[in-house]
Amino acid sequence: MGDANTPLTHERELTGPVTLCLPNGRLDPESVGWTRHPLHDTSGIGRGGVGRGRNKRWEYWVFTSPHLIAAVTIAMLDYATTSKVWVLDRSTLEFVDSGATMPLSRGVSLPPSHGSGPATASMRDIEATIVEERGGTRIRAASARVTLDVLAERPDGHESMGVVVPWSDRRFEYRMKDVARPALGTITVDGTRHDLPPGDSWAVLDHARGRWPYRMTWYWGAASGIERGRRLGLQLAGGATDGTGSTENAVSLDGRLHKLGDELEWRFDQEDWLAPWSIRSVRVDLRFEPLYERAERTALGVISSETHQCFGTYRGTVTDDSGEIIAVESLFGWAEYVRNRW
Repeated sequence: MGDANTPLTHERELTGPVTLCLPNGRLDPESVGWTRHPLHDTSGIGRGGVGRGRNKRWEYWVFTSPHLIAAVTIAMLDYATTSKVWVLDRSTLEFVDSGATMPLSRGVSLPPSHGSGPATASMRDIEATIVEERGGTRIRAASARVTLDVLAERPDGHESMGVVVPWSDRRFEYRMKDVARPALGTITVDGTRHDLPPGDSWAVLDHARGRWPYRMTWYWGAASGIERGRRLGLQLAGGATDGTGSTENAVSLDGRLHKLGDELEWRFDQEDWLAPWSIRSVRVDLRFEPLYERAERTALGVISSETHQCFGTYRGTVTDDSGEIIAVESLFGWAEYVRNRW
C-alpha cells in the first residue's frame, strides 16, 4: 500500500511544454517522461534527413458500444498513407472493413502536434476528418457502406497519458493514449442508423508521432466503462517499451490518471487467440476473456504486418496511486498483438 497522493512510478512527470526533437532532428532528452495533458511539440518529426523513411504519424480512434464497435484510422508512414474505417456488429459478428493506401503523403494531412489542427483523409472510397472542438473531439468518416459522426467528449478535468519512449536518440516515439472518453453520435451501416447510447458508449485514442525501428512487436490493451459508479479506463501496453525505462501503462479513474511504471507480464496463446489472456504486474492483476478476434496480415516485400486484435471483457484488480485496490468486474475493451516490419 502506498501513502496517499504518492505516485507509485519511477518515471518522470513533465508539467510544462517540451519539444520532442532537437534542431538536428534527434531526440531531445528533456522530452523523455510522461504527461497528464498534451505538452509535447512533435513538429520536428519529418524535418530534415534524420530518420528518413522511418517517420510515422497516426490518429487511431476506437469506439465501443453495446451494439457496435468501430475504428477510424488516418496514418502517414513516410513512404505511404493509409486510412481505414471498420465496424463490427456485436450481435451478428458481421463486419465492414474499408481501407485505402496511397504512396508517399498523398491524400492525408495530419497536424504536426496534437490539437494543432485537423487530421483529414481524402482517398479512394474514404473521407475522414478529426477535429478538436469545444467539449471534445469530433470524428467524422464515410466509406461506401459506413457513415460515422461521433463526438468523443472530454469531461472537465479529464487527463490523458502522453509518454516518450526512447530506443535511441534517432529512434523514439511520442504516444498519447486517451481512454474512457464518453462517446455520443451515430454510426450508419448500409443505410441503418445506430445511435450510440449515452453513458454506455466510449472512445479511445491512440495518437502517435515518432521514428520506430524497422522490426517492432507490441501488445496493447484498453478498456472503458463504469465500475461501481466510477468511470474507469485501462491503458496497458508492452513489448515495444521493454527495457527503455518508459511504459505506456495507466489507469484512468473518474478522469484522473494513475501512471503505472512497472512493465507488465503478458501471457496469451498464439495458437488460440480467443483463449483467456493474463496481464499482471505489482499493481495489475487482470484476466482478459476474448469474444472476437480481428486478424489482419499484409506482406509487401520488405514491409509486412500481423495484427490480432481481440475484443472482450477484463476482470481482476488494479491499484491506484493511493494504494486502493480497484475491482474490475466486467470492463469491455480489447487486447492486441502486433508484429511489424515497416
